[in-house]
Amino acid sequence: MTQTFQLPQQPRPPRTVVPGEPGVPPGASEATRLLCAGAYLDAGYRDAVIEELYVHEERLAAPSLGHDAARVLAHALRARRIELGWAALILGLWVVGLPLSGYLLIALLFPCLSLAAAAWIRGSQERPPWYRRFPAWWVRWTGRILMVYASITTVRAAFGSVDQQELYEFFDLILPTPLVTALFENGGVHIRPVNAWCALLVLALVAVCVALQRGQFARALAHELHPARFGDMAADPAELAEGRRFQRLRQRIRVEQHSPLVMYHAAHPFCGAGRAYDTWSLAVELRPDPARETPPLPINNRVILDRIHELLARLRLPSPHAGGAVRDRLRRLEIDECVFLPVAGLPRRDLAPYHQDAFVAHSAESVEEGGETRRHFLRVRVGGWEEEVVTTVFVRVHTQGGMLMLEIAPHVLLPVRADFENADRVAHQHRHNSPLGKAVWALVRTPRSAPLAVVTVARGVALSWRILTAGYGAAMPDGPARSVRELGSGEAVSLFQDMDVARYLKSVQDRVAQGVRQVLKDSGYRTDEFAQKVVNVSGGSTLIENARGAFAVGDNNVVTNRAPDPAGPSGEPGPSGAPGPSGAPGPPDASNTPSTPSTPSTPSTPSTSNGAGGDGNG
Repeated sequence: MTQTFQLPQQPRPPRTVVPGEPGVPPGASEATRLLCAGAYLDAGYRDAVIEELYVHEERLAAPSLGHDAARVLAHALRARRIELGWAALILGLWVVGLPLSGYLLIALLFPCLSLAAAAWIRGSQERPPWYRRFPAWWVRWTGRILMVYASITTVRAAFGSVDQQELYEFFDLILPTPLVTALFENGGVHIRPVNAWCALLVLALVAVCVALQRGQFARALAHELHPARFGDMAADPAELAEGRRFQRLRQRIRVEQHSPLVMYHAAHPFCGAGRAYDTWSLAVELRPDPARETPPLPINNRVILDRIHELLARLRLPSPHAGGAVRDRLRRLEIDECVFLPVAGLPRRDLAPYHQDAFVAHSAESVEEGGETRRHFLRVRVGGWEEEVVTTVFVRVHTQGGMLMLEIAPHVLLPVRADFENADRVAHQHRHNSPLGKAVWALVRTPRSAPLAVVTVARGVALSWRILTAGYGAAMPDGPARSVRELGSGEAVSLFQDMDVARYLKSVQDRVAQGVRQVLKDSGYRTDEFAQKVVNVSGGSTLIENARGAFAVGDNNVVTNRAPDPAGPSGEPGPSGAPGPSGAPGPPDASNTPSTPSTPSTPSTPSTSNGAGGDGNG
């Protein structure tokens, strides 16, 4: 049973207040702005955000570290409304233009479908495999050739230089024969020059819609999403959108996403924190220090956490020689306590205990219990690179049965996707392009606009149908399945960012170990075993105690087992250098080439192992 000896309470600095350096609220951070811009750029990302936060009303919001998920949802819904409006207008032009053009637009529709299919076959990868790249190339150039041929034929028909027989052969080349027979023989289609002019006018109007849609995106980046104006949330048109469902969900998300009480799903408890990065834990026996005359004092979890908190808070202090010139992100180190609660068993989402009194009660009860489902953590967060690289370390300490257990779970949120970061550049280039450049850009993308409009409208109808019929509003509460920030994260970090993450993690882990060691020493317990285990485990090695023989873990290992040498004098070293009795062979040799340490972009478990005894650092 854990004893509850309480030392005097240590002073705790505020969570985010740093003298002389005003903080940026999560809703105005650069990461939030780029995620909002991504909602206009990527329909797949936008639909995923809406699916998680708007359609599945029963799911609680994941913790939002350094960003505001509610504002991202607001812009995702606004971007969807804008895209649905333009898609409906483009489809309306095609529907009206079909009979006016004497169904000549049908011949132009099939090349459009080929170009859209080519983009789908190639996929979104920058370098797709050959079995996707080659079919996409063939389908794309087939569609381009057919599109050029159809456009030339339509222009010739507008000037009356094409007779009906040639038009029939043109339709028969592009369209299926049954459809051509139905149009020309059974339907009695007769294309006149005015029909061809109507077809060209419809295509021109569609190109104008494509250009205006892109221009609206560029204006959004220049106004409400501009870095100088994004901080004014009250003037954001996305936040002013009406709708009872959106207003209700927005309030719930903003209560849940930054609460120290984390309601989690059992399958992914750290949803929203990013990728796990060298998670490790250790257990050490609480042995009295023989050099101390007085008996050791009982310690508890709260004493250790308070000491760790005190040491971590000192990381905010700049060097006396630098003064106010220091701009290191550790000055804005955030330290708080959080409690993880399973969402299973909660009757309704609005009954989640997010009020302050409930958190205080859960925190006081869980800090000493060491439970499986309800867990107490000390959470340390560093938001680097304008909250684009977020490093979070979860620390859990537990004393039970004369042992101390320490768990450290670092997580890293990788930078926002590269195409989201280039949104300002793309918008600036479009706004400052020449009229000819804008016209060419729109004409090139006009053929694919009709299939994309159909897909957009279909997605919108399907989403609305699920909201009306799936019954998510009355479903049992569920934990977060995906995080808005993780959906918008890239796959790698730069070298500078990787160096910063390593520095943050080493600084935090060293202070955590130092705090635990100080409490053990002050309370009269031995610290040598704890110090040895921390060096081995936190350094990326695997500590193997009381081991005999050789171990080789990782790549490029060589293990040699040598036969025993003839008996020698008692007590002399054996063939491998290890002392032993006469004729006793020493342990086999093992050489291990350590593998490359893991990085935030490719997290992995520690892969370096020491030899027998585990005294080194791998």
